Amino acid sequence: MKIKESLRSVKRIVTSVISISCLLIASHGNAWFFSYTGYTETRYPIVLVHGFGGFDSIGDLLDYFHKISYNLERSGATVYTAQLSPFNDSEVTGQQLADYLVNHIPAEKVNLFAHSQGAPTARVAATFAPDRIASITSIDGANKGSPVLDILHGLIPPGSHLASVAGPVLDGLGSLLALVSGGDAKAEQDALAGIESLTIAGAADLNTRHGWGVNTQSACGKSQENIDVFGHNIKMYSWVGTDATTNVFDISDALLKLTSLAFNGEANDGLISQCSQYMGQVIYDNRHMNHLDAANQVLGVSSLWLDPVSLYRAHANRLKSKNL
Repeated sequence: MKIKESLRSVKRIVTSVISISCLLIASHGNAWFFSYTGYTETRYPIVLVHGFGGFDSIGDLLDYFHKISYNLERSGATVYTAQLSPFNDSEVTGQQLADYLVNHIPAEKVNLFAHSQGAPTARVAATFAPDRIASITSIDGANKGSPVLDILHGLIPPGSHLASVAGPVLDGLGSLLALVSGGDAKAEQDALAGIESLTIAGAADLNTRHGWGVNTQSACGKSQENIDVFGHNIKMYSWVGTDATTNVFDISDALLKLTSLAFNGEANDGLISQCSQYMGQVIYDNRHMNHLDAANQVLGVSSLWLDPVSLYRAHANRLKSKNL
């Protein structure tokens, strides 16, 4: 009898372990236990804003924001992804975004979720269409530039022979990306100007005109939630990644580990420093994710301890609670 009772106890323990394991596996990347109707149902639509070299989706093969639209929409959110020039100056892409909001989004206002260069792009859009924006969230945003782009800009100096070759090649790639992702293949591309706008000096120059939510008085200062933009209150938030390598199976980690050397020990996500990512109210600081993890790339391979999708979903619910 004791043996049978022991076997039953072992069976119960094993069953419990399997059940808990399945729950954890199911929740990572999907958070199904928060998928009830309305969890992400914000008052205003969410517009995803891509960064440098970005796009909406390439057929059914690859989304820039991998599975994020789906995971927001499945519990109530209305989601758009802006189609901007893959390669251009932040001021140009910001004007494109403002035009997109005015001419293509039927809603009164939107919530912008902006990754990388998308953050300065969104702040430029706030200058030109402040009445159409309820909130801006910077996700690993290049708000104060990057030393990695400083190095790249130095390798391709304006007016050099290399620039005369690399510029047209990169611009052609941008047009191709736009074409295959359903964007405007004729949209203006200027990769070299885009690189320059993401240098530390280029970002500082942009912030003299569109520095909304960025603390330009302190190298590592934070800002606040409510930002007045020409009489319109826009709520601004950010979250911040500070680990270049997060998963041994992520093919991008090795490259981001290499580029992280440009920061001389300063906390960074492989491309942007921790302090450069600050904008508005910092929701998540010092997260275990790199620059591509922040958009749930590459193909959802990210840290086992942090699901990027869950951050988007929780933030949508946060905006919902604020009637945004």
